[in-house]
Parts: sequence; structure tokens; C-alpha cells
Amino acid sequence: MSHQERLQKVMAHAGVASRRHSEKIIQEGRVKVNGQVVTELGTRVGPNDLVEVDDVPIYREEPRYIMLYKPRNTISAVSDDRGRDTVVECVKGIEERIYPVGRLDFDTTGLLLLTNDGNFSHVLMHPRYQVPKVYIASIDGIPTQGELTRLSRGVQLEEGKTSPAQARILSTNRQKNSSVVQLTIHEGWNHQVKRMFEAIGYKVSRLKRERLGFLDLGRLNPGQWRELTAFEVDKLLAQATSGKD
Repeated sequence: MSHQERLQKVMAHAGVASRRHSEKIIQEGRVKVNGQVVTELGTRVGPNDLVEVDDVPIYREEPRYIMLYKPRNTISAVSDDRGRDTVVECVKGIEERIYPVGRLDFDTTGLLLLTNDGNFSHVLMHPRYQVPKVYIASIDGIPTQGELTRLSRGVQLEEGKTSPAQARILSTNRQKNSSVVQLTIHEGWNHQVKRMFEAIGYKVSRLKRERLGFLDLGRLNPGQWRELTAFEVDKLLAQATSGKD
């Protein structure tokens, strides 16, 4: 799976300098690609191209693709200025600088991917490529079939109307007036599942992402992770770009 990326992005990823500073270094004529000086900012390079800065070859990280069962009360970020636990800290023993693909809320658990592959992240996050995401929501109250149909048809949020979803009740507790609902959505807007339930008048008390495309958590427990296989990575990209469930 070879793809090309902008030269300044590759330099930044390899730790040469920030992307902006890398652009300056390119314009100064200090970068060679396959032995030729390159000053064009839009230059794209692939995994087999030799990139040198000041005649020193840059090290290219191996791509990593990780599935984490995100525990509660962790932030979907590389670092946090408030000192909260981050999802990256859950993944021990990885030398590459990985980052989360999208995000789950602080108190939301479940399937989260982390990678250092910008193209993979872009495809999974881009609105044009919509991978189905399955959530299990514990909610206060028991929605009617009519209210679930509203979710299925799409509800109006700030960003626009959500695309058709699948919603079904998994269990209800009449004494506590609560229920567990499975919701499959295609976007990944901020707090989307919680806001969709709010739009039909219900508050989410617990939320877990159970599936992303064909991937599920399998035997992972909260805080555990595993590497995706090359087959899973390719299949996920194919599923995203074909738009098929």
C-alpha cells in the first residue's frame, strides 16, 4: 500500500522541523529527493524515495495501525495540558508517534484507532468516505418506535441533517425508566450520538463505540489494544472508499 505525501509533511513526520519550518528549508534549497535538489513546495514523495536534508537522509517511520478499547475518562489526544490521561498513554511500547483517528468523548468508551499514517487517517475522517460506526447508548427513558424512526431518518443538528441511521432498542428497564439502544451512524461529528438522542428528548448516561466498519473489539478489555493486520487496514480503506457497509 504505497501512497505519496507532501514533502514538508514527510519531513515534519520524521522530526526534521515543523511543517511550516520544513517549507522554509525546502525553499532554501537544502532538500534533495533521489539526489536532486527540490524547492517546489507541492512536491510529493513515496515510501521508496530517498529524501535528504543538508545531505543527511531522513528516517521514515514504519506505519502503525492500532485498535484500542478506549477506557472511560481518557482524552482522545496525544497530550493534555490539564494532565488528564490520554489514549496515547494507553498504548505502551510503540516508538512511532501515533495519534488518534478522530475522537471519542472523555467519558465514552470503545473502539478507537490510532496511527501515524496521515493518508489512512484522512480517508477514515473525510466526510466523503463514511465508514459505519456502531454505538451502544444507555439512556434515561424508553424511546417510542416513532422516536427511533426519527433517528433512523436523520435529525437536524448544527452541522446539518444526519444521514440515515439504524436505531434499535436492545433492552429496557421499566423500573428505572431506562433503556439500551444500538445506533449506527456514518458521520463522526462532535458529541454526535449524545446530540442525536437529545434531539428526540433523551439523555445518554453511558456510551460505547462497539464497531467501526467491519472491525469490532473482539476480546479486548478496556485499556487493551492490538495492531491491525495488513488485511484489516486494506479492507477498512476499501470499505471507506467504496461506501459499502
